[in-house]
Formats: sequence, C-alpha cells, structure tokens
Amino acid sequence: MALLIGRYGNKIDKKGRVSVPKPFRDTFVHENFGGIYVYPSIRFNAIEACGESYFRELTQHLNDSLEKFSPEQDDLLIAILDNAHALLFDPEGRVVIPAELLEMASVSEEARFVGRADYFQIWDPKSHEEHRHQGLSQARTRTVTLPVRPGSAGKV
Repeated sequence: MALLIGRYGNKIDKKGRVSVPKPFRDTFVHENFGGIYVYPSIRFNAIEACGESYFRELTQHLNDSLEKFSPEQDDLLIAILDNAHALLFDPEGRVVIPAELLEMASVSEEARFVGRADYFQIWDPKSHEEHRHQGLSQARTRTVTLPVRPGSAGKV
C-alpha cells in the first residue's frame, strides 16, 4: 500500500459530500471495501479515516492487546467502534461524513485531509494549522529524534 502523506483541502458541498483526495483514494483500490472507515480521534479534535485492511488490523489489535472486558478495552471499543462508520465512495470519489463526526471535530465548510502513513485524519483547516505549527515547535523544542534500529548501522 502506498503511504498516505501530505495535506489536502476540499469543500463540503450542500449535500454534505466531500471528495477524498485522489492520492488517498488510490491507496484503497486493491481492498474489497470500496470506501473508508471513519471514527473520532481519541487524541485530537479530528476524525481518523482508513481503509479496510488497516481497520481490521486496528480492531484485531483492540481485541488482542487489552484484557478482555477490562475498562481500558471497553473505553477504546466505545470510543472507536461505537462511533465508527463505513463510508462508500460515490462515482466521483466523494463520501458523506456523518454530521455527528463533523460536529465532534468542528469541521463545517471545508475539510483538511492529512496523511499519517497508513491512515489519515480529517480536520478543520484552521485547527489543523494550529496543531501543525504546535507539533513542529514541540518537536524542535524537545529535539525529538528516532531511535536507531538494531542492525541498521545508524541508517533511518
């Protein structure tokens, strides 16, 4: 699967449809489900979106990594699965994001699509700009770096 990177802005039309950027749509063409899964971000005021294979991996991880019926598992299942929606692409590559998710993320007239390697986020453009600048500033202040992988001889 190609990496989901970059950021794109698209208007939400009067019927509530928004076009998913073609570079993002193209990464999901090999999957059985002709659309995306969307759910609220549990860390940010944004919507997270992914293809079928990533969503299956995520749900499997939720079931396998946490103790069955634990409060932590219940919280994450509620936060993600109870609020998730499977959205099919229309012939023009648009989806209708449920109003409840748009409201949770404060997205109204325009959506900012932001790649996160194997999933993407949907933000209010102004909120994303603030988040993006804050994240870069924090990374610089903390001098965040990636650890060297074993056997990589210092290569990324």
